[in-house]
Amino acid sequence: MRVVYYQQDIFWEDTDANLKKISAILSKMEKDVDLFILPEMFHAGFTMDPGKVAEEIDGNVVSFLKESATKYNITILGSAVIVDNGNYYNRLLAVNPDGVIGKYDKRHLFSVGGEDRNYKPGNERLIINVGKVRVLPLICYDLRFPVWSRSKNDYDILIYIANWPASRSEVWKTLLKARAIENQCYVVGVNRIGKDASVSYSGDSMVLDAKGKVISNAYDREGLFYADLDMNSLQEFRNKFPVWKDADDFNIII
Repeated sequence: MRVVYYQQDIFWEDTDANLKKISAILSKMEKDVDLFILPEMFHAGFTMDPGKVAEEIDGNVVSFLKESATKYNITILGSAVIVDNGNYYNRLLAVNPDGVIGKYDKRHLFSVGGEDRNYKPGNERLIINVGKVRVLPLICYDLRFPVWSRSKNDYDILIYIANWPASRSEVWKTLLKARAIENQCYVVGVNRIGKDASVSYSGDSMVLDAKGKVISNAYDREGLFYADLDMNSLQEFRNKFPVWKDADDFNIII
């Protein structure tokens, strides 16, 4: 499976400029890509003024994702500010080439930054299939909560899309490695780069294998980055070292 992620410098609260930028970068993408991953709130940045940039589910952002997924025959992931029944959501959208939309509303809202006062949380995980590969996509602050990320042998790739500040970059890198090792899965962390209204971002987007080894790293560069994920090797490792069989049983109670 071939994954490409975009470590993006996001124009602050400017949907049109960001969609134009992403459209240009997609046109430069290599062929034979299965999954294209954008950062959290890729069209606006991590804004606490959702009414300024929010769109309906049939708005320009979703239309752009659907058109791009079909045009390039890929599945696209990214989160957007969506208004639904009068509530604002930091909503991850997974759009496949047939235009089918999967959605996940961020469960853990970043209360330190006021996200919980401006957005409504979700309460259901989303697992999508990209071909025969099972993918669990989550958002930024979710990374700090391992129970929400815990595998029950029900996914192969764990994805975190983020606007994770440079001041906590070591935490980001450490927790991505931990999630890969404890869940015996590939982990893809896609962060933004640059600066928004007040916060700087160091990027550090990366892909790790099930042993926590970094196999792709964007460091502090903007651009597209590729990773080829070997599902056969992953399954062989899980079969050879099946630690999941000894895991504690649990149920997530909302």
